[in-house]
Amino acid sequence: MSDQSIDRRRRDVRTLARTACLSAAVLVVTATCAAAVPTPTVIGPITSPGSAFVAPPSALDLASLGFVEQEFFLSGTAVAYTAADVLASDGAWAATAGASADYTTRVLVRRPAKPGKFKGTVVVEWLNVSAGFDSDPDWTFVHTMLVRDGYAWVGVSAQRAGVAGGGGPIGLDLSLKAVNPVRYAPLAHPGDSFSYDMFSQVAQALRQPGTALLGTLHPRRVLAIGESQSASRLVTYANAVHPIAHVYDGFLIHSRGGGAAPLSQSPEAAFLAPIPSFIRTDLDVPVLVFETETDLVSLGYFAARQDDGDRIRTWEVAGTSHDDAYGLAAGPDDPGPGAFDTTYLPPVTSIFGVITCDLPINAGPQHYVASAAVARLTRWAKDGRARGASAPRLQVAAGTPPTIARDAHGNALGGIRTAPVDVPVAMLSGLGQSGGTFCGLFGTTAAFDQATLAALYPTHKAYVSAVAKATRSAVRRGFLLGPDAKAIKAAAAASSIGR
Repeated sequence: MSDQSIDRRRRDVRTLARTACLSAAVLVVTATCAAAVPTPTVIGPITSPGSAFVAPPSALDLASLGFVEQEFFLSGTAVAYTAADVLASDGAWAATAGASADYTTRVLVRRPAKPGKFKGTVVVEWLNVSAGFDSDPDWTFVHTMLVRDGYAWVGVSAQRAGVAGGGGPIGLDLSLKAVNPVRYAPLAHPGDSFSYDMFSQVAQALRQPGTALLGTLHPRRVLAIGESQSASRLVTYANAVHPIAHVYDGFLIHSRGGGAAPLSQSPEAAFLAPIPSFIRTDLDVPVLVFETETDLVSLGYFAARQDDGDRIRTWEVAGTSHDDAYGLAAGPDDPGPGAFDTTYLPPVTSIFGVITCDLPINAGPQHYVASAAVARLTRWAKDGRARGASAPRLQVAAGTPPTIARDAHGNALGGIRTAPVDVPVAMLSGLGQSGGTFCGLFGTTAAFDQATLAALYPTHKAYVSAVAKATRSAVRRGFLLGPDAKAIKAAAAASSIGR
C-alpha cells in the first residue's frame, strides 16, 4: 500500500472516530477509543449592545477586503479531564473525562463574504490571555494570507481570564464582562480545566451542516492554532485530548516554551505537565511547531526540542522574537494583500502607549514565515504528506541558558533564513530587551550605521539584487509565499539602502 493510500485510510478512520467509539484494532495510529464530542448550542450572531471586543485594536475594514466578521455565543456542557497517572515527558498522556459543568462562551468568526472565495480551511485560534484579556496574535501575524487565500478564521474565548478575568499583568481589566457587561452578560466560564472540551466543541459546531457560525460555507479542514500561552494549551490538547476528540485536522503550535499547560487545575484535581513536555509521536494528524529565538532560549523550548517525525515538524526562524514590531504595531492595521514589511520602519519602542521598552523591538520576518507555515500545514492536512515541511534548526550551544550562534553582525546562524537576516540592515534578535512588562519577549533591533551599510552594499542595485536572491531561496524552500516575496522585494527597491 502506498504512503498516500495509508494517509487516506488514516483520514477516513479519523472521520469515523469523530462520531463513533471504535476498537483499538481499527484505529491506525492511536489506540485510544474516541468518544463523540457534543455539539453546543450556537446563539447569534450577536449584534448589540456595542461591538465585539478583542485586542489589539484594529482599524481594518474587513468588508472592504471581502470578509465578514460576526460574533456568536456557544453554550453547552463541557468536561474536565483527569489522568490515571503522572503526566510523562513523552506526551503520551491518557486522559479520561471527569467532572462536567455548563458554560457559555464567545467565538469570533471572520470569513469570506462570498462562498466562492472560501477554499475549505478554517483556522481556529485559541485566543491568548497572557495579558489578562482575549487577544488574537496569530490572526495579526497571518491575516493578510488568510484573507487573500480564502480561509475562514475563528477565535475562541477558551479561558476564563478572557471572559471574566478581573485584571492582568498590565493593570487593565479588559475581560469581556468588564469591557461590555451588558453584551457579555450571558457568558459563564466554569474554569480553565473545562477549556479543552470547550475548544473541541467549537470544532464540532463548525463541522455541523448548516451551522450559523460559517453561514453557507462548508469546511473541509479545521486546523487549530495558538501562540505563546495558547500554544502551551495546544501542546496539552494534542497530547491528551486529540486522541479522544478527533475534531481537528492539524495543529500549528506557535511559540511554545519547554513545558505545557496543566491538563486540569484548581478547583478541580490538578494534573500538571512536566518540563520538558514533548509532543507525542503517535498522533494521526500533522503538528507544525513554530519557534522564535526568544522561545528557544528565554522560554525554555530548547529542553523540549525533538526530532521531526511522521507527524511532527519544527520550524525555528532566525531573526525573530516572541512578538515583534509587526505583531504589536504594524500588523493589526495591515490591509494586505502582501504582508507589510517592517524592515525600514522607524524603530518601535512603545506599544499602544501602555508598554515602553528600553530598546527598539524586533522588526524581523516572523509574519512572513508564519503565513508560509499555515499554508504548509494546510497542504499537509489536505493530502497527508509532509513534503517540504522539514527545516534546518538554529545553531545552539547547550548551557544555562542555551546560546544561539551568531554571525559577525549579531544575527543568528542556522534556522529558517530570510532576506532580513541574510541581507541585513540591522541586527535582529529575540533576546536582550528590557523595560516594561513583556518587553523581554519583544527582542531587539540594532540598525547598522551608515558606514556598515555602505561597506555591505556599495550600490542600491547590489542591495536589491541580494534581497531578491535570498527571497527566491526562501520561496523555493517553502518558507515564504509568493505575495510576501513580492512585498519584500518591493520594499527593498523602495528603500534608501545603497543610494
